[in-house]
Amino acid sequence: MKLRQKINLYTAVLFVVLLILMNVSIYLVFSNLMITNELDRAKAETTKIAKDVSANVRHISPGELLRAYVPIDGKIEILKEGQGKGTAVTDESEQRLMTRESSFYHGEMSEIITYQQKKYVFVSSPIVWTDGSIVNLQMMKSNQPTEDMLTVLRIVLIVVTIIAMIPVLISSSILSNFIARPIRSMINTMKEIQTSGQFKRINLEKKSQDELVEMGNTFNHMIDLLQANFEKQEQFVSNASHELKTPLTIIESYASLLKRRGLERPDLFNESIEAIHSEAIRMKEMTEQLLLLAKNQEQWNIEKENINLTDTMTELAKVYQNAYKRTVEIESSETVEVISDVQKLKQLLFIFLDNARKYSDEHISVYIGKTSDEPYLRIEDRGIGIPKDDLPKIFDRFYRVDKARTRKQGGSGLGLSMAKEIADVLDIRIEIDSLEGRGTTVMLFFVI
Repeated sequence: MKLRQKINLYTAVLFVVLLILMNVSIYLVFSNLMITNELDRAKAETTKIAKDVSANVRHISPGELLRAYVPIDGKIEILKEGQGKGTAVTDESEQRLMTRESSFYHGEMSEIITYQQKKYVFVSSPIVWTDGSIVNLQMMKSNQPTEDMLTVLRIVLIVVTIIAMIPVLISSSILSNFIARPIRSMINTMKEIQTSGQFKRINLEKKSQDELVEMGNTFNHMIDLLQANFEKQEQFVSNASHELKTPLTIIESYASLLKRRGLERPDLFNESIEAIHSEAIRMKEMTEQLLLLAKNQEQWNIEKENINLTDTMTELAKVYQNAYKRTVEIESSETVEVISDVQKLKQLLFIFLDNARKYSDEHISVYIGKTSDEPYLRIEDRGIGIPKDDLPKIFDRFYRVDKARTRKQGGSGLGLSMAKEIADVLDIRIEIDSLEGRGTTVMLFFVI
């Protein structure tokens, strides 16, 4: 069963059940009130007749006296204890009641009784008779008017229930269509995406702000993310294929050259070995970077701890100076401590130091301090700088500012992309300012 049919069925059944329960409750309450009211009226009438009978029985015979008080469609009777039948008078329309055997009661009695498939109001009231004994004044009257009213009430409630079911069914159908429409639209859109391979979105009513529109907005946002990731994946695969193809071609070319002339020319042998080794190392580094960039943040295994930023930078600068013979000047006016992952932080700082080394020949300056809100680390070089138009793109994978720059100098274009990934994982904000021909400044702000 489809969702629209389920909503329609469940809603209709729920409304109908509630309507039936409400009408049954109305009927029971109204029926109980009418019967109670009828019994109270009969009791009051019997009490009044009992007083009149007690006052006049010495002057008027019981039969004549009861004839004056016989109810319409009923019977009135004076019954002594031990008698099966007493003095009784009935209306002409209820002669059948004369055949009913009476019972004596010691106290007041009132109830609805059924005799020959007809309901009557029965009331028995004790009175003192002329000889001092206690007798019952019993009155029975047809309850047919009340039953007729209850029958009419039942018919009215049934008709009302049936009539009310029509708008209930219509409204439930409208409601189910209203709820199922965006879901059906989403299903059709997904089928179109599956068939055509093109990303599509749901058209939404901008005026509405309900959960269905929110669901549609979430779906469209998900499609936006999928399309963006798909495009990035295509670009990534294309660029990665291109970047890996070049070193493989170089390795293949030098290997072929070695097979042909490597044994005859030692200088060519050494050149080929050096080129193959260099390209293999570059491929290894590029592959490691690609794998690292492909990881989710949950897979980085971050272990944060309290770190002295000045000491960490000083230690890294010594290693860097010994490896590349480049001067790194560190200035720090105070002890600055941050909470971060030591190894990932060193990897991040190394990327920016390595970029400063590649694109500048002078010393590299590092400034460590703390603003009113957060600690910072600033790396400055006096190199070739980055054009203003290229600054927004420097974190894109495989993007190189100078396309003509050699691979040895320019790298693979993955360094800053990886730096951005690491910074996001460590909750570090990166700001880069550069002036072409004057140098580049990198600011790292740490979240406290």
